[in-house]
Amino acid sequence: MEHKFVDIPKIVDPRGNLAVIEGNTIPFAVKRVYYLFDVPSNSHRGGHAHKECQSMLIALSGSFTVKLYDGKSWKKILLNKPDKGLLIPTMLWRELEDFSSGAVCLSIASHEFDEEDYIRDLTAFESLASH
Repeated sequence: MEHKFVDIPKIVDPRGNLAVIEGNTIPFAVKRVYYLFDVPSNSHRGGHAHKECQSMLIALSGSFTVKLYDGKSWKKILLNKPDKGLLIPTMLWRELEDFSSGAVCLSIASHEFDEEDYIRDLTAFESLASH
C-alpha cells in the first residue's frame, strides 16, 4: 500500500477558515493524536515504520518534508497546507526533516502507542519489507 493525500474539508470564512476532520475523513478510527512543535530546523524526527498503526500527518503551521521509504525507493513530500493530510499506511518508513520556523506537525494515528508496533532499525525494516 502506498501513501496518499487526504483533502480535509474546510469552511472558508473571511474571519478565518475552519478545517474539519470527522466521519470518514480518515479511513481508520482515531486512537491517538499528538503533535510536534518547536523542532529545530536541522533536526530529524520519525525514523521508523509501523507494523499495524496507520497515521495521517498534517502541517498545521509552517512546513516540513516527509521522506517515505518502502524498502526499495525513497520519496520526498513537502507538507505545508493545513487542509492536506498525508496518509501513511503500515510498513512504510518515514523520516521528517526541514522544519520551518514555527512548524507544527499533527499526527493522527489508528492505534495507541505500543513500542512493539515500531520498527526502528532501517536494516530490519528492509528485511521485513522485502517479504
